[in-house]
Amino acid sequence: MAFTPQFLDEIRARVPLSDVIGRRVRLIRKGREHSALCPFHNEKTPSFTVSDDKGFFHCFGCGAHGDVIGFVMRDEGLAFPEAVEKLAGEAGLEVPKETPRDRARAEEQLSLYAVMEVAAKFFESELGADSGAAAGAYLKGRGLKGETIKGFRLGYAPDSKSALKSALIGKNISPAMLVTAGLLIEPEGGGAVYDRFRNRVMFPIQDRRGRVIAFGGRALGEAQAKYLNSPETPVFHKGTVLYGMHLARGAARKSGRIIAVEGYMDVIALHQGGLVETVAPLGTALTELQMEEMWRLVDAPILCFDGDNAGRKAAARAGERALPRLKSGKSLLFASLPMGQDPDSLIGEGGKAAIEEVLAGAEPLSEQIWKLAGGGGDLATPESRAALNRRLNLYLEQIPDDDLKFYFRRHYKNRLFEPFVKSHLKRGPRLEPRRRPRDDEKLLPQHGLGKRGEGNSARRERTILQTILNFPALLIEFHEEIERLPLLAARYRAFRDALLAADVDGIALDKSKISYVLTQAGLEKLLDELVGGDAAYLDWAAKADAASLDDARVQLRHALDLHHRLIDMEKFRREAEDALAGDMSEENLQRLMESGRAVNESPGTEVQIPGYGENDNTESGRS
Repeated sequence: MAFTPQFLDEIRARVPLSDVIGRRVRLIRKGREHSALCPFHNEKTPSFTVSDDKGFFHCFGCGAHGDVIGFVMRDEGLAFPEAVEKLAGEAGLEVPKETPRDRARAEEQLSLYAVMEVAAKFFESELGADSGAAAGAYLKGRGLKGETIKGFRLGYAPDSKSALKSALIGKNISPAMLVTAGLLIEPEGGGAVYDRFRNRVMFPIQDRRGRVIAFGGRALGEAQAKYLNSPETPVFHKGTVLYGMHLARGAARKSGRIIAVEGYMDVIALHQGGLVETVAPLGTALTELQMEEMWRLVDAPILCFDGDNAGRKAAARAGERALPRLKSGKSLLFASLPMGQDPDSLIGEGGKAAIEEVLAGAEPLSEQIWKLAGGGGDLATPESRAALNRRLNLYLEQIPDDDLKFYFRRHYKNRLFEPFVKSHLKRGPRLEPRRRPRDDEKLLPQHGLGKRGEGNSARRERTILQTILNFPALLIEFHEEIERLPLLAARYRAFRDALLAADVDGIALDKSKISYVLTQAGLEKLLDELVGGDAAYLDWAAKADAASLDDARVQLRHALDLHHRLIDMEKFRREAEDALAGDMSEENLQRLMESGRAVNESPGTEVQIPGYGENDNTESGRS
């Protein structure tokens, strides 16, 4: 089976070589590369090198060499098609079924790469000719150095409808191939084909491997379009390509960041100024596929669009388009340029330091969505907060990752209540209960369930509150579950509700602020009973001086799970009582007895954590 070059390139791009080899041998990073003991021959000194930037491995001992596909073939003894199919599965790609038409298309693509290379060399040579003097003067007037012009392979398309056509046909390239490559235009009404690019500074567009796949042209004289790009072709799909990526990839891996700007000149100016990790979309809004391309290199690409209304709209569109593709650990940052500035002009006036200052102030995606939803206005009233919350939720519903969606909502919940909390703390009134008892709380007895002491449920409720008070960071992690948790003891419910009211704007992270809010709510006596100097602890892992945060987290998860189980068992017991009242049968009586026994024999709060002493389960051992 044959595979297209594009498909194989996509596999190489999506599956990092170091990840695959790192599963087989221990890699040691050395600068931009990795070294290891060669997996293909016995050695004591590492001679095996892996380069993600270059996309190959090489052993200086035995001579083994290849890319990620070659490594899998050699390491696992697979044939080429088998290795490709295995890696395609890892990359989430469907292996295409080859047809004769596919083979013909693949051959055409290989031919188009050669055609585009010939065209690029023609434009480069024209820039150095007398006819390209005006184009050269334009580029130097924009502050570009000779090595920059050469590095980006800039050129010039003569002011002629047949200059390129004549030059390339003279090299035995057919007019039909030039039309397919997007270099010539075939009139709709018939007639002779002619050059697409005329009297323009030419910017070769290269794929991630550096192959020329298209061109952008900037008009020097009067023209209907200032910038003109190649049309879509078998080798060029502009929504998937980022200008400058072939040069930026290595720098992005090294610096840990990648910067997206709007235009060719912005990319070139920033590269020349030392910011080689810069790319740009091709005259269109940043697409989801282009974001994916950047996310393969870094977790949070920086968007640095022009400081005008169009640039701000482009950033807003990018933020919206990112939401359906977001995953935990992946995001975007937004750097705002001064009004009227673009990266090219800013670095020209203030140098690299001016750009770095803007990049350092980049805001997260959450801030961009907040602004898109209309945040930043007056949030003094419940109505304004509710309206903003509704608009925010419309955006957040697009996020597919449930964990990520949860933390976005927590973040915005904090911000929505920020004005309320700050004014509330300033005035210091008593906090009112945040909600009425839940229906399941009304149906259950307002005291502990179970037969031990104050009841297993009350013991566990006490432990849950003590754990949160001594480890406030857990309140953020478990906030919504604790808010929904049925608590049977009325005094613990009131305490829990006041505690949740404290957990806005991150206040729960500070014990002193928790104490202040609960005292203002008139709950200082219960606070002292729970965590004061004479407090009795029913479980060691709830004590701040006895357990670590990880221990407390395990204990809290355990206590919450047991509490849910006990509540479910009590509901089952109530259902059994109702069934017996309606039908005094032996079966219903047995059901009631079993349910009551299950409630009374339910476990307490204890959790066994490996590595912590003997975990004595007596209350005296935990106080």
